[in-house]
Amino acid sequence: MIAHELAKAGYKADVFDARPHVAGNCHTARDAETDVMVHVYGPHIFHTSNEKVWNYVRQFDEFMPFVNRVKAITKGRVYTLPINLLTINQFFGKTFNPREAEAFLQTLGDTSIASPQTFEEQALRFVGRELYEAFFKGYTTKQWGMHPSELPASILRRLPVRFNYDDNYYPSTFQGMPKHGYTYIVEKLLDHPNISLTLNAKFDRSMAAGYDHVFYSGPVDAWFGYSQGRLGYRTLDFVAETHEGDYQGNAVINYCDEDVPYTRISEHKHFSPWESHQKSVIFKEYSRFCEENDTPYYPIRLAKEKSQLKKYIELAQAEQKTTFVGRLGTYRYLDMHITIGEALDVAERFLACAQTGQEMPAFVVDPLG
Repeated sequence: MIAHELAKAGYKADVFDARPHVAGNCHTARDAETDVMVHVYGPHIFHTSNEKVWNYVRQFDEFMPFVNRVKAITKGRVYTLPINLLTINQFFGKTFNPREAEAFLQTLGDTSIASPQTFEEQALRFVGRELYEAFFKGYTTKQWGMHPSELPASILRRLPVRFNYDDNYYPSTFQGMPKHGYTYIVEKLLDHPNISLTLNAKFDRSMAAGYDHVFYSGPVDAWFGYSQGRLGYRTLDFVAETHEGDYQGNAVINYCDEDVPYTRISEHKHFSPWESHQKSVIFKEYSRFCEENDTPYYPIRLAKEKSQLKKYIELAQAEQKTTFVGRLGTYRYLDMHITIGEALDVAERFLACAQTGQEMPAFVVDPLG
């Protein structure tokens, strides 16, 4: 999007992608056997409350109605997520109204934990041990590769508990799926005479000298040759299976029990409910620590990584004519709509700097925020 906006303003832009295709982790492609539109690197459901971002992406494809209604399997039963009034009533065999459910949950919370510091303390304080162990403990251990007592409380603060029957996973104002897939959108963004695309090519620091400015969306530690050590990431492995008919009846089902090795199963034809397919493709998703040759998905950002990140930020701020962007460039866990919004902000900032003669900063956002 940065390249597209600058190309429209008259700049020449070279875009490099290390993969043999565009669109990064949101790459979509038709499965050859089933013709299902597959999210190759895991599900990407577009949602945002930013009307500017919503209107921007809809320039490039029609967004079809889609609501992400996640289910969870724990201890041999199926529940709805996020935890809501139906989840609470099903789990405890009750018929609470919203006020009763909220009061009941307060009796389960561990009030001796005045200021939760860890994921586990946060869960025990606000939802109690039973819900924590059923929905969060096993899933989180698999997702992060460590016990919830080792993770910061901030991770759980992103997971809501609702005292109504709303099972829309996202509280965003706008939600949908691009009719022709995310790759289609990126191809249209890159379809400009001022943009040159090179695939199967990693861009590194040694190549920067030939450019007036570089917008780098790769790992910030890789840019500096891992001089301060490698930042920690989790990566994902997907095991694909083809089945007849409808495999699980829903787009995403989480598997919360720790003895189930995968975290969730995604059935991709349900991401395009306006299409009809006789067969189905599912992905079983496994999370693990990112090794040297793996694709990094999301930053760990524990104390060790934050200390390293500060050193890389100092190095980045000393760089000339380079701006670090995106999830990897700023080492932050970002949803797609946030990444898009920040990319548009970066392009606007660059154009404004060019007009006023100011220097474009290394970061347009605070990577420690």
